[in-house]
Amino acid sequence: MSMRLLMPAAVLLAAGCTQETQNQLGRGIQNWTGTDGILEVYAGETLVRRFLKIDKLSTAMGTSDDQARAYRYGYGVLDENLNGLRDDDESKVYFEVGGLATYVFYEDPD
Repeated sequence: MSMRLLMPAAVLLAAGCTQETQNQLGRGIQNWTGTDGILEVYAGETLVRRFLKIDKLSTAMGTSDDQARAYRYGYGVLDENLNGLRDDDESKVYFEVGGLATYVFYEDPD
């Protein structure tokens, strides 16, 4: 099937979906394509942790009830000195961010 036929079909399919379904589709596409994300965690107005090179930030789901949990998780480089660069002594780690934490996740503009 050609892309000319697939694109209008995808647009029509998305138009018939609820907003939440469209959001889930969008997250699935973003997770599939990946991003070069940065996650900053704050204590009040103070930056306390930064993770670099995150390909996706995921929402935890319950195993028995399939409900979204109140935390996010992913893998990224822990920027220990908070200089915004991956230094030779900094490595990729697993992290979780609680639902009550103040954080900002964004794509690296560089």
